[in-house]
Amino acid sequence: MNKRIFSAVCVIMLLLMTLMTGCGNAGKQEAEEPELENGVYTATFKSGHPMFHVNDANNDRGVLTVKDGKMNIHVSLQSKKIINLFYGTKEDAQKKGAELIQPTKDKIVYDDGYEDEVYGFDVPVPYLDKEFDVSLLGTHGNWYTHQVVVSDPIPGDDIHAGSEMDLEDGEYEADLTLEGGTGKASVDSPAKLVVKDGKAVLTVVWSSSYYDYMKVNGKKYKPVNEEGNSTFEIPVTKLNEPMDIIGDTTAMSQPHEIEYKLTVSVKE
Repeated sequence: MNKRIFSAVCVIMLLLMTLMTGCGNAGKQEAEEPELENGVYTATFKSGHPMFHVNDANNDRGVLTVKDGKMNIHVSLQSKKIINLFYGTKEDAQKKGAELIQPTKDKIVYDDGYEDEVYGFDVPVPYLDKEFDVSLLGTHGNWYTHQVVVSDPIPGDDIHAGSEMDLEDGEYEADLTLEGGTGKASVDSPAKLVVKDGKAVLTVVWSSSYYDYMKVNGKKYKPVNEEGNSTFEIPVTKLNEPMDIIGDTTAMSQPHEIEYKLTVSVKE
């Protein structure tokens, strides 16, 4: 075989391998290492589109499972009008070999006691708090791509527990009580608590600059400052009851996670 023919054959083989690889990776979106520990949580699932959202009975929430570095959320939709989902764009969904997400039949019970059967789906989650593509196939045979966001994880599988605070939107002054650890560390009190759209975020300022992260509801939070005592913004899901939190300190010979209980009380 002469050199020209050999070179042409190599180019053709390379193109074929590229095409095959592209088909095999259809719909793949780059996932990040989960910030959550292995376990079961509930989390919000929102697409921003009125035709694609969690059933009204479930407070915009689904059951999020974290296992071996992967996240997956099960959501019950409004009806049976969406018959397939796809993790990726509608173009990739229609390629040969695309792995469609098949529906499950979910029982829904509304506040007035009415029961209904709807379709539910298990959706891969590449990361939290950022948009990713999920496409849907309706009963008319058309594919549509939407950007969804999964956020606000809370340990447990009770989707009705939610995390909305019984406070109006605004900024509050909160008293903090910290328990646990060696008793040497403390947090500033009062502290700033901001409520927006029913979600509460607390600013926690430690008495030390050596805390490099906190864990709340299994999720890791980094400091929001670079100088001074370690400062974090963390979610608050309940008032006047101890919350389990973890602070990781680098003040020892090796980084060490310390378990605390933090109680948040709002000044009226």
